[in-house]
Amino acid sequence: MADTVAGTEPEEQTELKRAIGPKLLLFFVIGDILGTGIYALTGSVAARIGGALWLPFLLAFVVAFLTAFSYLELVGKYPRAAGAALYTHKAFGINFLTFMVTFTVMASGVTSAATAAVAFGETYLRQFVELPTWAVAGVFILLLGLINFRGVGESVKANVVLTFIELSGLLLIIAVGVYALGTGEGDASRLVQINTGDSSAFLAITAATSLAFFAMVGFEDSVNMAEECRDPVRIFPRAMLVGMGVAAAIYVVVAVLSSVLVPADVLADAGSSALFRVLEAGAPGFPLAVFAAIGLFAVVNSALINMLMASRLLYGMANERIIPRPFAFVHPERRTPWVAIVFTSVIALILVTSANISLARRHHGTAAARGLHDRQRRRPRPAAEGPRRRPSALPRPVVDALRGHRALRLPGHAAVRTAVAAVRGGWDPAGGRRRPLGGQPARRRAGGRGSGPSDEGVTPEWL
Repeated sequence: MADTVAGTEPEEQTELKRAIGPKLLLFFVIGDILGTGIYALTGSVAARIGGALWLPFLLAFVVAFLTAFSYLELVGKYPRAAGAALYTHKAFGINFLTFMVTFTVMASGVTSAATAAVAFGETYLRQFVELPTWAVAGVFILLLGLINFRGVGESVKANVVLTFIELSGLLLIIAVGVYALGTGEGDASRLVQINTGDSSAFLAITAATSLAFFAMVGFEDSVNMAEECRDPVRIFPRAMLVGMGVAAAIYVVVAVLSSVLVPADVLADAGSSALFRVLEAGAPGFPLAVFAAIGLFAVVNSALINMLMASRLLYGMANERIIPRPFAFVHPERRTPWVAIVFTSVIALILVTSANISLARRHHGTAAARGLHDRQRRRPRPAAEGPRRRPSALPRPVVDALRGHRALRLPGHAAVRTAVAAVRGGWDPAGGRRRPLGGQPARRRAGGRGSGPSDEGVTPEWL
């Protein structure tokens, strides 16, 4: 295979380097799935179903496992970069539809990486040293771009190291939980308790499974790297399915230990800090700052995978003539899509230095580290002064799905938040208050219907 062909531009003819073997692809899949899901959703799932919170994670794995076969069939038929956008193009042949899929998926990856960069400097690194957020985020994006440009082999090997560090947090929780069980702590009867409240068991399990499914997303991003895999048709099925199985096994074990050691209502009240309760039950006094350090590496891994995905997406769509051809240029020595890498890195730099992504970054990254940050800043509040909840006008499963969307690394939180709040009665982002559809802030009329306590400080239920 020649890198260049005489009489043509080398950037147009150089192919991507096939450096990803079965082991590297396996860790890429595991690293893409692991992350915020189990941290952020354990408490929410416990609130929906009770002590049997392992069941939704198991069912979510089954659903994701079946979905993976569709991706495996498509990546076997079209083993090229671009993933879902490429499959849309081959299925419908509508360039505008393909472009919209390309744009939204690319924006998803770049926004997630930019959010990770800001979270790295504003939340996680600040646990150890305080530096200007914009400077840290800018250097963060530049370093990711350099690693991406250096080569796919170097990028995926860095992903392996980061995945091991990220995995260590969950393995630590498992080790503490097993030790606690060995000392006689816990109540195994909770594993079969399904507390559904007013709803049926079927609806409770369905709603909880829909939340737990967010913990399994990420495996689909790996198909964007198909063109840089050695023999992708052969290695993809085993790597994807085994990677999903490993992630699901860790999730189910963590869920079982959490249920046995900590009552479901305590996990539900803890929210994204639910796994801290497991550590406190099994190893009181454990230094929770360890998870802040793990969070540093977790957000790097998340951002690296998203930037890899976004650049390969643009490269693949340029080859399909959906976007300008220069995006398909490959560096003749590094054999990486350098134009796409530069383009996505510049967009991410613009976002971290000039755009307001505070709504997104507030809920990004490893939820355990975020919970530590919240615990350090939180002060006890008398019950009478606590935030009051508005009853939601949306169906409960939709509310839970939105809460799960917010907790994960999925982008678009601000848009979803604004749109749904508008349907429910309007939202004032500056003041953090609801307002009527007419556009004017709600006012309290003395002696009238609105003479109750002020709406200021009221937290809508879905936030």
